[in-house]
Amino acid sequence: MSAAPTLRRAPDRFRTFTAVVAWAAPAALVLIVLILLQQAAPAVRRFGFGFLTGSDWNPVTDSFGALPAIFGTVATSGLALALSLPVGVAVAVLLAEQGHAKVRGVIGTGIELLAAIPSVVYGIWALYVLAPFTLEHIETPLVDRLGFIGFLSGPPRQTSLLTASLVLAVMILPTLTAISRDVIRAVPRGLRENSVALGATWWETTWRVILPAARAGIFGATILGLGRALGETIAVTMVIGNRYEIPHSIFYPAYTLASVIANEFTEATGTLYPAALVELGLVLILVTLAVNVVALLLVRSTQARMAA
Repeated sequence: MSAAPTLRRAPDRFRTFTAVVAWAAPAALVLIVLILLQQAAPAVRRFGFGFLTGSDWNPVTDSFGALPAIFGTVATSGLALALSLPVGVAVAVLLAEQGHAKVRGVIGTGIELLAAIPSVVYGIWALYVLAPFTLEHIETPLVDRLGFIGFLSGPPRQTSLLTASLVLAVMILPTLTAISRDVIRAVPRGLRENSVALGATWWETTWRVILPAARAGIFGATILGLGRALGETIAVTMVIGNRYEIPHSIFYPAYTLASVIANEFTEATGTLYPAALVELGLVLILVTLAVNVVALLLVRSTQARMAA
């Protein structure tokens, strides 16, 4: 009878190589932030913290503020997440459960193919299909019936904050669904069997046992989807309306940080105008990093409480 194989320590050169490669990612991130900070220095010195709270964007008078773009970015991403999360988790539960293999296969393949579609194609689809549908079947009925509510007041438009949020919701759906499905499948089978043995229904088992056990992973999937929504550019630019002001209704046009950069960077001249656009990019990357760091801390906290 042969002896069991023993694990040998990796050679020092291989360990050094992998360590260098591992540290290259955070080093590249720090380098990107430093370069952005250097390029944005004229705007940072001129406006200081007021850049984040200012609402004016006028290249003629060299007056720049990022608040409307920050609001548009956060509003479209938050609304997209609110629309996509329930659908993504529900589809993930369906795909993770046993039975109806053909149905699960068709739905799962369709959801995963959504991730392979280029964002510019999403933008064209949203402009010619989603926007007219939203205007006729969602915005107009809501304005007619609930227009007295401030954020649902009219007039409805095809290109608006709501249309941009809807296309973002579709774009982040594959991320939410695929990761949530894998997390739900990883829940120990014994939890399901014990719940059913105690007399719980499928709904009770899913709602009270499976989803709480998988909440850390679902939360991580949510943050990944939010990260993509915050940085999405082309599709949002094509349907958000591109008006630099804080909208009072979700049916009004708006602007996002990425959209401002994409639309104006090639036309920016002088010193202060390009620096202000680069500072918008710096704000975007810092917001995205902050969201991911907070999510990582919350996931670890949740895992620690579940393990305790």
